[in-house]
This record gives sequence, structure tokens and C-alpha cells, in this order.
Amino acid sequence: MRAIAIDRFGGPEALGLRALPVPAIGPDEVLIRVEVAGVGEWDPFEREGGYAQLLGREPRFPYVLGSEGAGTVAAVGEQVRRFREGDRVYALGFLNPKGGFYAEYAAVHSDLVSSLPGDLTVEQAGVMGGVGITALRGLDDMLGLKQGESVMIFGASGGIGHMAVQLARRMGARVLAVASGDDGTALAERLGADVAVDGRKDDVLAAARAFAPEGLDAALLTAGGEAAEKALLAVRDGGRVAYPGGVQPEPLARPAVQRRSYNGEPDADIIARLNGLIAGGPFEVHIARTFPLAAAAEAHLALGAHYLGKLALRVD
Repeated sequence: MRAIAIDRFGGPEALGLRALPVPAIGPDEVLIRVEVAGVGEWDPFEREGGYAQLLGREPRFPYVLGSEGAGTVAAVGEQVRRFREGDRVYALGFLNPKGGFYAEYAAVHSDLVSSLPGDLTVEQAGVMGGVGITALRGLDDMLGLKQGESVMIFGASGGIGHMAVQLARRMGARVLAVASGDDGTALAERLGADVAVDGRKDDVLAAARAFAPEGLDAALLTAGGEAAEKALLAVRDGGRVAYPGGVQPEPLARPAVQRRSYNGEPDADIIARLNGLIAGGPFEVHIARTFPLAAAAEAHLALGAHYLGKLALRVD
């Protein structure tokens, strides 16, 4: 199969197109013929060896990146009953020892494979697994967001953020979206935010206090920095703040506010919850650009520029 692999940790130039064996599947795994792979905001950290060092893992080269993707089931293990050859699916495989989705085939545990939810295309489903689960972990598991509560999504035009805006609305919350640029605020408004402001130029604290005069109930931050910390002054005493691990600088909040960092780890339960929310009506997974597989290095460089939503690799 064709795959983008690295022979050493390093910069985008380490990514190269290779011919590698198709991974073998175990009895509880699914082999997916990948059509689309998501380019995660966390992929450069993995490419540079950050996760291997952080988790004390010994890497095996050639190393194939890509923690999310979608395509068609090519084969199933003998214990798998939910899927059969030809099914259209999306899947997650963060730090998968059998290789990631930057390849024509990926072998994934069946618990992390799902049919395409709602009306999502294979391209949309292929890029949304990681950010969707990270958004929902934050909103549901960390913040315990309830119907009628006010929540600020900081970084609302990014991968996690634009998913969080829609999921929070489906959970019945009032959403203040802090996005990046005029195009970012326009996207957040289109996705259903009650109010959208530009974190680069608007007075976010004033907007938050106007949005929730008695204080915000909750905030999900996908970016840190001075503007984010200032905005957290609008969270009420007893309010909750959550942010994914890796957000730098780590957001600070006064002692009266609960603050939790978390990881967007996938499992069958949260995938089912995510699918259920997405299936509740029209849902947009915004893809800014799609690159051919061979242009993976270019896609990684694009992660450092301004874009909305997600980036994708077209594998087939």
C-alpha cells in the first residue's frame, strides 16, 4: 500500500511517500480502505516525537501518522459482528501500533469504528473523529453542561471549537463563540452560536458579561493566552472551565472557578454519544482544505497558518 511514513522524528520534511505492507488484522479488528484522513492539530507533535517521549514509548519505524480517517471496510476479524466488507465507516486510532490513517489501509479495533453518522459525507466523517470526541469530552464529561446554561467556546472557529459550538447547542446550552477573524465569527454564527465575537480585536470580557450578566456557567478553551485568561473573568463563582491537554499557555482562573484539563480519549461509549448528537439534524464539519496524500508535508505546514475547521488528506 501507499503510505506517508517517517523514518525518524523531525519536521515536515521527514514525511515521505512509501510502499509498505498492508497491516494484518487481529480477531477484534477491522481493516479499512482509507479514502480520507484527518490532519490533526496534534499531528506535528507526534511527528516530532513528542508523544513517544511523553509516554515513554519506543517508536517503530517506518512510522505512519494519522489518528482519524474514513473509508470502506476491506476485511473484518473473526470476532467482529457489527461490520462487514463494503460498509462505509469512520474510525479513530490515536497512536495505533499498527499504523495510522496516512495510508491506503488501516487496521483498527472494532470498538473505535463506526458507521457514518447523520448525513455526513465520508470526507467530513474522516476528519471529525478526534475533534468531535475532544469537544464532547470537554462539554459533557468535564463541564457537565446542562440545558439552559451559558457556555463560552474559546477558539470556536478551529477544529475542536466549531464542533463544540454545534454540540453545545444540541445539548441545549446558550453559546458565546470566541472565534478568529471575520471569517471565523461568520462560521460560528452559521453553526448556531447565539453570539460570536472576534478574539483578536473585540473586547471578549465585555461581550461575555453582556451575554451572561450573572456570569458564565462554563467555558471550553481550545486556545490559551492573555485574551483567554481575561475572558475567564466572566465565569461566575462555582463555574467550570475545561481545556484539552496541550493548550498553551495553560489557562488560569481564580480559585472560585473549577478548572480541569483533559484528554480526548476515544471509546465506544463516547463515539455512540457523538453519533447520536450529530444525527439530531443538519451538522457541518467544516473542511478548509483537502490535500492529496503525497502532499502531507504541505498539509502540516498549513496547520501553522490561519484556517477554519479542519484540514484533510485525500488518500484514494
